[in-house]
Amino acid sequence: MPWPPDITLEGEHAILVPLRPDHAEALAEAVKDGELWTLWYTSVPAPKEMAAAIAERLEWRAQGGWSPFAVIERASGEPVGMTNYMRIDPKAPRVEIGGTWYRRRVQRTPLNTECKLMLLTHAFETLNCTSVEFRTHVLNQQSRRAIERLGAKLDGILRNETRTRDGNLRDTCCYSIIEGEWPTVRTHLKHQLEKTR
Repeated sequence: MPWPPDITLEGEHAILVPLRPDHAEALAEAVKDGELWTLWYTSVPAPKEMAAAIAERLEWRAQGGWSPFAVIERASGEPVGMTNYMRIDPKAPRVEIGGTWYRRRVQRTPLNTECKLMLLTHAFETLNCTSVEFRTHVLNQQSRRAIERLGAKLDGILRNETRTRDGNLRDTCCYSIIEGEWPTVRTHLKHQLEKTR
């Protein structure tokens, strides 16, 4: 049995469901909104790569390293993005939340805040994680600001940590929220969502 076990997380704006091959067509359409795969500092799959990207994530799931989700917009019932538990360590336990992307139409809406709140709540309160990590390209300022708005702290920068799709070396910013910080972060995220009502 892989850890963490498959689960569906439901909120007011979004539903996170285990990623499946039949999400490929809708997610290939979603990624066209904003042409997200063209952003050089991200690793968002192109429409023609979506089925293979899902298959790859499901293989990583079978190996125990990932737990991928499709993000369903509750209002439309449509898949609008992907997110994942990654770098899963059941011994600590700890996870990274990453590989996240949303179609442009739902970016900077309550949907992302709610998805992070659901994933963090499940990680800390059900999986009993000691910390949750976030990673992003040092030059991805939009992602860095979004992670910092969650309340995550910068742990450091890993120099030449990995290669981007174009072969360049990437410096990776590592952030985390630790279990002692979770109650304050939870209150902050709930307050952010309340302000949108």
